[in-house]
Amino acid sequence: MIRIEEIVEKVSRHHPQADLDLLRRAYFFSAREHKGQTRASGEPYLVHPLEVANILAEMRLDEVSVATGLLHDVVEDTLVDLETIRQYFGDEIAHLVNGLTKLAHISNQSKEEQQAENVRKMLLAMVDDVRVVLVKLADRLHNMRTLSHLRPDQRRRIAQETLDIFAPIAHRLGMGRLRSELEDLCFQHLHPEDYRELAAQLERRRPEHEAFLHSVTARIEEKMHEAEVPIIRVEGRVKRLYSIWKKMRRQKIELDQVYDLVAARVITPSEVRHCYGALGVVHNIWRPVPGRIKDWIATPRDNLYQSLHTSIIGAEGQPFEVQIRTEEMHHIAEEGVAAHWKYKEGKRGARDDDEAFQWLRSLVEWSQEVKDSRDFLESLKLDLYPKDVYAFTPMGKVIQLPRGATPVDFAYTIHSEVGSTCTGARIGGRIVPLRTAIQNGDVVEILTSPNAHPSRDWLNFVVTTRARNRVRHWVAEQQRAESIEIGRKLFEKEAARFQLSPKKLLSDSNGDFKRIANEYGYGRVDDLLAAIGYGKTVPRTVIAKYLGPDKFAELDQKKESRLRSGMREGVQAVKRLIRLGDDSIVVRGVDDLLVARARCCNPVRGEEIVGYVTRGKGVAVHAERCKNVQQLMVNPERIVSVEWAGRTDESSYAVKLLAITENRTGMIAGITGAISDMKTGIRDARATVAPDNRGRIEVTVEVFDVKHLDRVIRSIRNVPGVIDVERVHGVA
Repeated sequence: MIRIEEIVEKVSRHHPQADLDLLRRAYFFSAREHKGQTRASGEPYLVHPLEVANILAEMRLDEVSVATGLLHDVVEDTLVDLETIRQYFGDEIAHLVNGLTKLAHISNQSKEEQQAENVRKMLLAMVDDVRVVLVKLADRLHNMRTLSHLRPDQRRRIAQETLDIFAPIAHRLGMGRLRSELEDLCFQHLHPEDYRELAAQLERRRPEHEAFLHSVTARIEEKMHEAEVPIIRVEGRVKRLYSIWKKMRRQKIELDQVYDLVAARVITPSEVRHCYGALGVVHNIWRPVPGRIKDWIATPRDNLYQSLHTSIIGAEGQPFEVQIRTEEMHHIAEEGVAAHWKYKEGKRGARDDDEAFQWLRSLVEWSQEVKDSRDFLESLKLDLYPKDVYAFTPMGKVIQLPRGATPVDFAYTIHSEVGSTCTGARIGGRIVPLRTAIQNGDVVEILTSPNAHPSRDWLNFVVTTRARNRVRHWVAEQQRAESIEIGRKLFEKEAARFQLSPKKLLSDSNGDFKRIANEYGYGRVDDLLAAIGYGKTVPRTVIAKYLGPDKFAELDQKKESRLRSGMREGVQAVKRLIRLGDDSIVVRGVDDLLVARARCCNPVRGEEIVGYVTRGKGVAVHAERCKNVQQLMVNPERIVSVEWAGRTDESSYAVKLLAITENRTGMIAGITGAISDMKTGIRDARATVAPDNRGRIEVTVEVFDVKHLDRVIRSIRNVPGVIDVERVHGVA
């Protein structure tokens, strides 16, 4: 266990004027309050705050940040309250600790809702003082380093959250070293078999890589000296495990085909001209790959990253990358915001003159608008990914967008009104479809019309959070208006059967009807009508509530009662036809609703699922991972909670898998053999050869649940010659 004096020494080395007594007081306070507590590993709990403080000290942060690291869990995990922290350590540390303390879990909130609200709280605190997120990242890093002591399901959940939210935040703050370690640790716990296999491959090739990098760096140093270009050092590195794995999966290639597997990094003195001089020397030694030169010095990334990148071909035909940057650029590339953040009194947050934090202000702005937890988390994940496309307005203003952004994203970035009235676009003077992906350097002109409005189809291609939320809002308003009108007509028709006046019932002065809407959980009568229009509420039950049981029974004719009984039996008969034994899916708290698995994703027992009320077709059940779920979020009122019913037999599901393989004899036999070894039925198998000379083998298997499916996929991946296996969504 690291000692407090080691941490004190690191802080004093980087901050000679620091209040070191503050650190010692924070340590003793934390040790006292956490006394008797242990971690899942069995170690004293105090080990955790000490390690977090040490990570912050290594980031060269000030004594307030490091003291906060020592105290970050006391309010959440002990009996100490925030006021006590304020009395002992002052307002500044109390503010930081409060930003790091999770909200008290409310029993009726799902884990996803709790996660969303805690992330919202952290983002709000982060705008006021970025040190909140720096301490949170250090906390998450140490938790990830010690994740192996938790249960497998907990490891996967925490690793996935880290990969989705905290690693991208580290990237957006320019903290390359911390982000890299977080991603590799997530990879290790989310895909342990792939991690071990890839690590073993790299370890076998380590002597070869070291020899190659040694020769490359020595050659660069020699030529720089000859050309009199000053450099501080030249270092080599092998691409990170997670980055390699992600590229191999995305491009469906082998390790040998990863062109930037190894790279040399040239660190120059402070003058930028030395970077360009070094680039010329490198290109004189080796031939550059056309189109693979990136100048992040002239146009820095939005996370402050600056460097020159060039891909070149070695003497023996081996491709590799060379990165060139100054010492200061290198420090910022590794530590990001922690390397340059200035703590000025009253100016600890994202100031107006800090362009690097415009993304943070806009992120918090929309995070307060989005109410749905699932929508918030998905939008956050999208917005945290890097922005690498720079386009121009006709007047020459630079607009920064995510890769894959379209003219609609461009229009909404300029102004919401421009986006909502967009009718077309010109890129480089030519009319282009609105789904066209914008490229670096494009000049984009947006065409508008005052009578135009957003289209639901835009949700299929927009990538920015602003555009997606604005389009969703407009579509939701339109659908809500339609549903209110449909609900009104359905209610009027049912009310007429009971000889009631719909106009009188729905009038603003009818307090009884407002009370009924409240009983259903709606604030207004229009909300109840919308629920009827969506199909979530039946008008007959609303009238029954209004009349009361005696009056309702009196007015209800016997003939209609028999008809209702017959209709109910018909519904049950249809439900029995579409159910797979006891493998049906049920809507929580609601009976007699038709339920069917969506054909687009064909969810398998054990997967996380979500229900969507369709008009006239009951509840369609999608897997949470389904790409169409995001489209459904336009109308959160139509989302219902569903769950897998208890099973009494071994019902199976047909799932289609696609294996990408080497083109050689025996691949089908190997794959079908691996499936048979898992005691799994095969409904269909067929093979083709793609234009890239790779085999494509589609096989439909019968699985009992998602765990069974995962075992089958792993078994296929272990077949020699199999490059990748993926599930084909849709009905097999």
